[in-house]
Amino acid sequence: MNAQDRLDGNVLGGPLADFFQPDVTAATIDCAHCGNAAILAEYDVYPDAPALVVRCPTCARVVLRVASDQFGLRLEMSGVRLMSLPARDRDGLA
Repeated sequence: MNAQDRLDGNVLGGPLADFFQPDVTAATIDCAHCGNAAILAEYDVYPDAPALVVRCPTCARVVLRVASDQFGLRLEMSGVRLMSLPARDRDGLA
C-alpha cells in the first residue's frame, strides 16, 4: 500500500449518506447468527430496553441496537453480517 493512495474517512461522507438516507426499513439484513436474510421491517423490535433492540425473526438473536440520549445517537450492528439496499434508478427511486 502506498501512502499516496490513502484517503481519510471524510471520503465516506457521500457513499454513507447515500446508504442511510433512503428508507432503511427496506434494507435487507443478513443475520450474522443464522444467516436469515429479510428486510429490516420484518425483524422484531423490542422497545423496553435502554435502546431499541432488534432481533432476528428466525433465531431471535440480537442483530442491532439503536440508542439515543443526551450524548447522541448510537447504532450497534454486531449481529448484522450484511446490510444492503435495493438499487435505485437515475432519479433516485427504487
